[in-house]
Amino acid sequence: MRTLNVVLLKPSKYLESGHVQRFESGFMPNATLSHIASLTPDEINGFQVTVQFVDEYVRSNLDYLNLIRGSKGTVTLLAVIGVQSHQFHRAIDLAAFARMNGVEHVIIGGPHPMTCDTSLLHGRGVSFSLSEAEVVWVDVLDDATRGELKPVYGANRRWAVSIDDTRFRPPPREEVERHWVPMVGYYPVRGCPFVCSFCSVIKIAGRQVRNPSIDSIISALKTIKRSGIDLVMFTSDNFNKFPQATELLTRMIDEKVGIRFFFQADTQIVKQPELVELIGRAGGLEMFLGVESFDSETLKKMRKRHNKPDTYGEIVRLCRQAGLRAHFSNIIGFPDQTEEGIQSHVEALKQLAPEFASFYILTPIPGTEQYREFLDEGLIYEKNLDRFDAYTPTFYHEHISASTLQDLLYDSYADFYKDAMQKHKSRIDRETRNYMVFCRWSASNRMHPMSSGAGDVLLDRSSDYLELRNQVFDVGSLLPLPDNLSLSASDEAINRSVDWKQSAVAE
Repeated sequence: MRTLNVVLLKPSKYLESGHVQRFESGFMPNATLSHIASLTPDEINGFQVTVQFVDEYVRSNLDYLNLIRGSKGTVTLLAVIGVQSHQFHRAIDLAAFARMNGVEHVIIGGPHPMTCDTSLLHGRGVSFSLSEAEVVWVDVLDDATRGELKPVYGANRRWAVSIDDTRFRPPPREEVERHWVPMVGYYPVRGCPFVCSFCSVIKIAGRQVRNPSIDSIISALKTIKRSGIDLVMFTSDNFNKFPQATELLTRMIDEKVGIRFFFQADTQIVKQPELVELIGRAGGLEMFLGVESFDSETLKKMRKRHNKPDTYGEIVRLCRQAGLRAHFSNIIGFPDQTEEGIQSHVEALKQLAPEFASFYILTPIPGTEQYREFLDEGLIYEKNLDRFDAYTPTFYHEHISASTLQDLLYDSYADFYKDAMQKHKSRIDRETRNYMVFCRWSASNRMHPMSSGAGDVLLDRSSDYLELRNQVFDVGSLLPLPDNLSLSASDEAINRSVDWKQSAVAE
């Protein structure tokens, strides 16, 4: 039996210095690696299938590049997965490296090729997936065994209508141990019914909430537990909009699954106190919520009118009562926000005292209506040709300079956590304190805590790959900012099938 060697590779990104960003120990595990592995059969068309995991962010040497060199007697498929826009240049460089080193089949997928126009690079020996893996992955594997991939997969359908059950394949133990907290990422549910203008989730996962069966989810959690891991990050974007959440949680309790989990929810969970209590009993550890702003008018402008700032304090109370840590996500840099307004926002957070808070600078999604509006108003400057992260446009704020906005981001972290650690010592456990220390350390080193790790590892640089990039893609420099791809009629139909009553959105 011949072998199809599938290498699943989550790319890193280039720093402004040109180095590939890497850490000795990572913070957040990647859920897509296990998810794609779980969709991969052990055998197809007479080929035995092997699967390799690579998360570039947590590799301290370049030995893994040997996995993307061709070898006689084995057919290799490199899937560069979960590619976000700031990782896209690194993704095409890895694809070029593999192709120039004898790998027969290479495909790039993830949020960027799903939502942004990559046609400039099509037809050059590297394939692109414009859809969720459920729509195309079996076809990709089938074509790899038959000798040639198509240039593009999933062009007419971004999302699967439903999510089938799979046999979950957890990451190898050595991959888990590359992170400072042993944890596995898992998707129990996908999609979000809201239409927040600054958010890319509904462009990536759609607005219809979809999930495999409860049996499949329970089986996956038990598999993770048997692998020796009892901490899971539910990477679903809106757990409380999962219609079968109560059934799942009840099964977790009744069957003594014994998994602690992080999850994301919207602020309407304040209307679901019974669900919050059930989450706590089922092993819930931390609730991540997009509160974004304390200003109702700002929330309305950003099409997040379902957020009611006067309920934020009740959410903290419900979490604390259920034994959950509240984690408030906040956006700074709204068009009408001032430096003083951002500082007032942090003061309001300190008064509410959720255990954790995260901060993000508002940057509109390239190609969207809001992006074009900001461009017309002179708030964005696209020509970032001196940066290796070409898909993060410079944002010119009416009241705050770009450098000051960056300072405010890190200052907000430092200010919030300094206050929390001083005022709330009596109720901070060791795990909570460790994360607070990590956030303050990250901010002091001007790194975002949600995308960082510990121990910089600087090895190769973008310049090491530019010739390969030029040979394969005929692109020797940075690519221009792309336009967003339009949804197909079938994708629009999936979005229209949102259960409005269940989502409780008042437009």
